[in-house]
Amino acid sequence: MAENINKKESFAGHPPGLSTLFFTEMWERFSYYGIRPLLVLFMTAALAQGGFGFERDEAAAIVGIYAASVYLASLPGGWIADRLLGLQRAILYGAICIALGHISIALTSFLGSKIFFFLGLVLIVLGTGLLKPNISAIVGELYPEGGARRDAGFSIFYMGINLGAFLGQLVTGYLGENIGWHWGFGAAGLGMIVGVITFIIRSPKTLGNIGKDIVKDPDPQKQASKERQTVLLTCLGIAAVALVFILAALDVIRINAQVVGGYMTYILIGIAVVYFLYIFLFGGLTRQEAKRVVVIAVLFLAASVFWAAFEQAPTALNLFARDFTDRNIGSFLMPATWFQSVNSLFIIIFAPIFAGMWMRLDKKGINISSPVKFAAGLAFAGLGFFLMLLAANIVVAGGVGTLVSPWWLVFSYLFQTFGELLLSPVGLSSMTQLSPKRFVGQMMGVWFLATSLGNLIAGLVGGHVDPEKLDQMPKLFSATTISLFIAAVVLFLLSIPISRMLREKQDTEPEAETA
Repeated sequence: MAENINKKESFAGHPPGLSTLFFTEMWERFSYYGIRPLLVLFMTAALAQGGFGFERDEAAAIVGIYAASVYLASLPGGWIADRLLGLQRAILYGAICIALGHISIALTSFLGSKIFFFLGLVLIVLGTGLLKPNISAIVGELYPEGGARRDAGFSIFYMGINLGAFLGQLVTGYLGENIGWHWGFGAAGLGMIVGVITFIIRSPKTLGNIGKDIVKDPDPQKQASKERQTVLLTCLGIAAVALVFILAALDVIRINAQVVGGYMTYILIGIAVVYFLYIFLFGGLTRQEAKRVVVIAVLFLAASVFWAAFEQAPTALNLFARDFTDRNIGSFLMPATWFQSVNSLFIIIFAPIFAGMWMRLDKKGINISSPVKFAAGLAFAGLGFFLMLLAANIVVAGGVGTLVSPWWLVFSYLFQTFGELLLSPVGLSSMTQLSPKRFVGQMMGVWFLATSLGNLIAGLVGGHVDPEKLDQMPKLFSATTISLFIAAVVLFLLSIPISRMLREKQDTEPEAETA
């Protein structure tokens, strides 16, 4: 059945299952990016305005912990799908959990309790951990033949991600800021419910058995033992999260987001350090493999710097849009969250242009190496934050009440988008090229760990945009700009040895296969 479905083409020349995954992911991203910029605005809004009245540092740290946890949850989410649920059930359960999370957050305003807000965030983290890695994996399973058609399928799929993000931030932002917070959060939940219904109705017809089964051990006893172990560890993990949540809800323990975020940063860095040490000491690496793993460690640090800057969008840049940007278009006051959709719009516009540019350069025999693209991505992001530094200095010079042109943010997001298009796909490609074959999966986890760490750091510093502490803004944007440029220079200097290692990898692989 799976083969027959896979051969039938009905979605832009691709397997019909791609349309199901496209729209499911589009609605999931609609909901995720729809509430993300609302979170910090809602939490920092005064009680009289329906918010929590949190300090900016605390609210931004909560957003950072939330975003970091989403990426971290992808690791156990993929593990549970592989060992117990299968891809399709993991996606369905994850989507339902996300929808329940959004509904819980939307109920916050009606029930007047913070418990439902934070319960919603926890449910979204758990649900996204199940859905996010597995929906991408099942896209790959639609194309067992691989090749350019598979790459094109992923390009269409990622277009759905950005379309959902673009629409979500426009719809929920307008409703949340102009009508009521619960309307914005509720719209995100409604979008996710549509995604759940889409998957339930369409997956049997378009996916069939693709991604339903797990790879089982030939020995039934070993398989049963593995499944019991997976269930036990999963239940223990959920119980631990539930226990902490209940104790916090009952005020038995008090959680300081800044403190928790700080400890979490050390833990994530510690995990990375321990993992790389383990690989070097016990991974049985050859000399060439050891060199390439050193390069991966360098890329890990550079990627963490990039995401720590880029993911300031829902916190620092979002607050800048609300407090220091002239958002008046005639008599209409543009919602601050609408600026968050600019990146997604630029991705939709420029992703095909970048792809075409690389193809044309390749035909002319011009091959820009991966590390050079990676470094250029950091440099473009640096230019984006340099613009924000200039804008912040204008605000500081003018004093409280000074508003700057919205074009500062728009062009900052444009340069950051160029950086994302250069760094994100190249980073994934470099991980697969540089990793020893037996560690490729683990190294992809390291890449997501860098994203998680970057999100966390961005949240911890993202509250330093405050009308009452104007001097913090130039310091934040200056430190971000300098960090990005330093990382870019280091990568440019290392581009020649890294490129040589990539070529050595390609040259030695055919020999290894022959041997």
